[in-house]
Amino acid sequence: MPASLVDGNSLLAVDIGAVTTRAAYFDVVEGQYRLIGMGQCPTTNDGGVRNLVLGVQLAVENLQNLLGKQFMDEEGRLLIPSQPDGAGVDGMVATLSAGAPIKTLLVGLLPEVSLKSIEKLVHASYARVLDTISLNDSRRLDEQVNAVIRQSPELILIAGGVDGGATHSINSIIETIGLAAYLMPDGQRPAMLYAGNRALAGGIRATLGKIASELVICPNVRPSLDVEDLAPAQRELAKLTINIRQRQMPEIEELRVLTGGVVLPTAYAQGRMTRFLSVDGENKHILSVDVGASAVSMAAAFGESLYLNVFPQFGLGEPLAGLLKYTTLDEVARWLPVEMPLESVRDFLYQKSLYPQHLPATHEELFLEQAIARQNLLLAAQAMTQRLPGRYRRTGSLFPNFELILASGSVLTNAPTLGQKLLLLLDALQPAGITTLAIDQNNLLPMLGAAAEVNSLLPVQVIASGALAYLATVISPVSNSAYGTPIVRAKLIREDGTTLTSEVNMGNLQILPLENGQTARLELRPLRNADVGLGPGRAGALDVIGSSLGVVIDARGRPLRLPSDAGGRVKLLKKWLKTVGG
Repeated sequence: MPASLVDGNSLLAVDIGAVTTRAAYFDVVEGQYRLIGMGQCPTTNDGGVRNLVLGVQLAVENLQNLLGKQFMDEEGRLLIPSQPDGAGVDGMVATLSAGAPIKTLLVGLLPEVSLKSIEKLVHASYARVLDTISLNDSRRLDEQVNAVIRQSPELILIAGGVDGGATHSINSIIETIGLAAYLMPDGQRPAMLYAGNRALAGGIRATLGKIASELVICPNVRPSLDVEDLAPAQRELAKLTINIRQRQMPEIEELRVLTGGVVLPTAYAQGRMTRFLSVDGENKHILSVDVGASAVSMAAAFGESLYLNVFPQFGLGEPLAGLLKYTTLDEVARWLPVEMPLESVRDFLYQKSLYPQHLPATHEELFLEQAIARQNLLLAAQAMTQRLPGRYRRTGSLFPNFELILASGSVLTNAPTLGQKLLLLLDALQPAGITTLAIDQNNLLPMLGAAAEVNSLLPVQVIASGALAYLATVISPVSNSAYGTPIVRAKLIREDGTTLTSEVNMGNLQILPLENGQTARLELRPLRNADVGLGPGRAGALDVIGSSLGVVIDARGRPLRLPSDAGGRVKLLKKWLKTVGG
């Protein structure tokens, strides 16, 4: 499909989540691509209806009614390309996160080399790792074979050996995998992806090609001991993921026909767009976060370097049934600004896992949902931090300084106030330094990442049009000072020359009022060697843009610590909530 504005091709982008299916329509307005409208409906993948395409049709019908434009014929078939009478749309892309995590087996030669690389690869997908097999595996051959057959993986990821290196050891492991797959029933044999020593590619194809349900061979993730290259394998894994989903949900074939094959895993598309913004935008270090029902996904981009991680265990839907494997009820309940029995927290967890589409009906339910989201996002952030290369890590398990954080997910977009959205992100992600927070209120990032496959201009212009909602500029000093001690002086100089000065104490959350859209100069002077993002003790100034929340100085400490007694904790949480507007 052409990417030229001369053609002005319209595009329908569909995102199929575990709970909600969204359909977004993009077209040219006054020479620029814009988001024209968004329709949505519950995803049709459970209960008595198990057909994702029906949900797509309902979402498009919703969009059709909203815009008064015909996208489907009388039988519910999408009109692609657009018709002479203006009905229909020129093209379509889709992203998909619905479905249970894919049961995956990892195979590598050495735990600290190839297996470590293949673990990074699987972290970027919607997968549940069942087992790992390596040269150091202490199990006998028959025990390894039985383990593979018993666990019945849907996908096996294989790496091992540098290019041009020895082949005997990895060949031995591959023979074990081949034997196990051969002994599995035809309809249950796994798909396989090989990303190891390229000298073995021909032998792999001969050994596994007729056994695997699908075999993909891609460039080595570890071509040499000191070089790691995951990007080609990530691309192939994204395609393979959709192929596996199609075996689980045959109706995806219809989507692939409509989209010309452009159906991508949602997290993969999110990562593509995050890296694009980091390379071509003003903000070079970007974090995108999607808090979904099936998973929490995070993409950290530092220019061309992208680190994508998907955490199915922390999704806010069905995965909540297993959340207590990773945390405790006390750790969830500590985020509640009201006192509540732990039994109520546990009951809500299980109810939400059964009915993830349920919307909070009371203030208590709202606080419970947000408390769970905080803890899940915090756990994901901590895991993400540990997976980043050492050069990007800060002391104390803190995130590196991100100039821009983009967040999406219904728990955020449906929050009643901007202050609740802000506080949830600050509590869970605990950014340090100078950060701009924005909400992807329509969950557009993955859709735009998929749209870039067919129209590279569309995502650029849609982002530039203000499709992402600016939340606030946040200054988060890092300091070891005692609570109540002044750690930063701030001076806000507005366009009209009026100024506002403030001295912020350690432990406080403070907002400097600045009208929505207004620009100002913010001068920062750290005290007692605090680091406001410019280096310990270093002063500086930056231009800021106002919002409904003004400019936020979060001096509550990094990492954030809450009082141990319930009464003091609830009082403090209420205070913070009041500070940001309730």
